[in-house]
Amino acid sequence: MGGGGWYYVPKVWSPAGGWWPTPVAWKRNTVACAFCICVASAMIFKVSAEKERRPIPPFKHIPSQRWCKHAKEDDPSLA
Repeated sequence: MGGGGWYYVPKVWSPAGGWWPTPVAWKRNTVACAFCICVASAMIFKVSAEKERRPIPPFKHIPSQRWCKHAKEDDPSLA
């Protein structure tokens, strides 16, 4: 009897680390993933801002008009 000791754990591989996900370099991996996500988000934002067009001028101010490449061309009230 006894409370401690051995207990059954199946041999399972997972990309998250298995049953006890405490990888040695988890802080470094987290920073690397956050950096990659930020870079990808910045690239998507840049492409979106370059391609954004408004064939009909908006009724009221839209925040994306601050960084939109064609905002002054599309909305004469901004000029």
